[in-house]
Amino acid sequence: MALPVQFRIIQHHLRTAQEHEKRDPVVTYYCRLYAMQTGMKLDSKTPECRKFLVKLMDQLETMKKELSDNESISQEVVGNAHIENYALKLFLYADNEDRAGQFHKNMIKSFYTSSLLLDVLSVFGELSEENIQHRKYARWKATYIHNCLKNGETPQPGPIGMGEDEEADEFGAEGFSGLGLSHGGSFRGGPPSQASEDQDHSSVPGPAPGIGFASGPGSAPSGPPTTNYNNIHIPPGAHAPANTPAELPPPAGGIQLSPEDFTKAQKYCKYAGSALQYEDVGTAIQNLQKALKLLTTGKE
Repeated sequence: MALPVQFRIIQHHLRTAQEHEKRDPVVTYYCRLYAMQTGMKLDSKTPECRKFLVKLMDQLETMKKELSDNESISQEVVGNAHIENYALKLFLYADNEDRAGQFHKNMIKSFYTSSLLLDVLSVFGELSEENIQHRKYARWKATYIHNCLKNGETPQPGPIGMGEDEEADEFGAEGFSGLGLSHGGSFRGGPPSQASEDQDHSSVPGPAPGIGFASGPGSAPSGPPTTNYNNIHIPPGAHAPANTPAELPPPAGGIQLSPEDFTKAQKYCKYAGSALQYEDVGTAIQNLQKALKLLTTGKE
């Protein structure tokens, strides 16, 4: 079924959902949920939009039944951790490639997809300031590097300057036509679930047709802007994890934890479990340490 023009803004989230149907149905489910919620806000009255949304709802209901035994679907806190860890894993891969001066189509794809998945996190509630910054940086970086390569220029690596209002919010429908992106390619250090099923775990799918960045008025500049953007926060796991303390603090007597504290501790433990699915030991350790500190001191 053709995507109504009113829903152009969610076409890339739906494409990401389609790409992950077999590799990671949890990503597919939440991408479609985000698309449905966004579509409802955009236009739920015109016949073509209403018909499209009904079909999307049917897909979600079917998936929810099929994945009823999957904790990432039945428990929002686990689903949140799954999507966030995956988004930050992609961000980290692309950021490391960028800082190393390794500019190629799959790192552009990873920056771009991470920004889409950070959009999707809004189905769980308001985004943290940190994730808002990650999303803005990833989206801008993908646009900047794509335009540089398209124009035959060498991108500047690392967290170069970025204007406060410079973010690629609108993407062209023509896609990355000039990059010849395919469903394969190097993905060093990336999460296993990003690999396609018919390839080994060292590969990652490239962007599907239709995913791209607008060129022309309003698009990101091909050269680095002047405003400083060096305060970007790199997600957990970007560097070597903090050493586990040699001596753990004993539980302090008289500490009274609120129901909210227990919920937060549970969330950190779920995040750690999700990180281990990607063999991301650093992130797992950091989240477990946060849970331990909260439970033993009552403070984050």
